[in-house]
Amino acid sequence: MILNDEYYMRIALNEAKEAFFKGEIPIGAVIVANNQIIAKTHNLTENLNDVTAHAEMQAITAAANAIGGKYLKNCTLYLTVEPCQMCAGALYWSQISKIVVGTKDNKRGFETMGGQLHPKTEIIYGVLEQECKSLMLDFFQNKR
Repeated sequence: MILNDEYYMRIALNEAKEAFFKGEIPIGAVIVANNQIIAKTHNLTENLNDVTAHAEMQAITAAANAIGGKYLKNCTLYLTVEPCQMCAGALYWSQISKIVVGTKDNKRGFETMGGQLHPKTEIIYGVLEQECKSLMLDFFQNKR
């Protein structure tokens, strides 16, 4: 088993699929430190009636609890869809080292909305992009 970006993104994609089946916008998140998954979750805004219960927010909290501190230095977030401005702000304050994104969100993604990440955070786009994008398109087609 090769522990690379695609491997961890597949786990995030499985989380996104779980969200899909719960009627949540299908976004999954996994945070890894030292090749160990320390957080794995998905959107829960509908189930929790909480507009802040995005996958990223849930993952940040779980990861901080796992490592016993609020800063996620030396951690990587695998996220099926580009974070929104709110989540980018939280990721900024977490000082996460790296974010790997499946697909961009050209309507509500943090870059489109003028948000920013911590200057030391590396971001990579396009890992399993088609699969991540297709899941989002399927979800919204079913809603219409």
